[in-house]
Amino acid sequence: MGMEIACFDLEGVFVPEIWISVAQATGIDELRLTTRDIADYDELMTHRLAILERERIGLADIQAVIAGMRPLPGAADFLDWARANFQVVILSDTFYQFAAPLMSQLGQPVLFCHNLVTDDRGMISGYALRMPNSKKQAVAALKALNFAVLASGDSFNDTAMLLEADYGILFDPPQQVIDQFPDLPVATTYADLRAALCAASSRPLR
Repeated sequence: MGMEIACFDLEGVFVPEIWISVAQATGIDELRLTTRDIADYDELMTHRLAILERERIGLADIQAVIAGMRPLPGAADFLDWARANFQVVILSDTFYQFAAPLMSQLGQPVLFCHNLVTDDRGMISGYALRMPNSKKQAVAALKALNFAVLASGDSFNDTAMLLEADYGILFDPPQQVIDQFPDLPVATTYADLRAALCAASSRPLR
């Protein structure tokens, strides 16, 4: 397997954006905002939690939406290829309470993410970050363990991880992310991403 690890974001790379799916299911367009739109994660989550409280949308309501979600077309096949060639870790700013059914559809890859806080009504009252800037810190820790890290993600909250990695690749990002990080290479399809990882790897890939 070698000394290379591939780290990927989850939403926008392997599965649709969860909050956009919730917005579509509820008809609340304010919930469409994601880390593609707002770089400050605390600002974004504060915005989301205020809407959930106002609209009386609880954790169970969101989990019901997630239960009907499926991976993006081609995601499972690409992830199978990645795991055949690298050790793979998913680094996400989602929450374990959201991600479980999606992970089962992707073959249970290793996932580092965060936890939600709920009250006795089943409402989401807050969130607990695993650690600040967790994606970048995870990549730095893997590098400290003498792994070469290849990474890919699509949003503002992935850029610190991509810049910390030995090789970082934006995957199908919005134009504003490309404009702010012009030095990061861009892949728009899984075929492009596979080719970029093959080119970045220190060894031939299958």
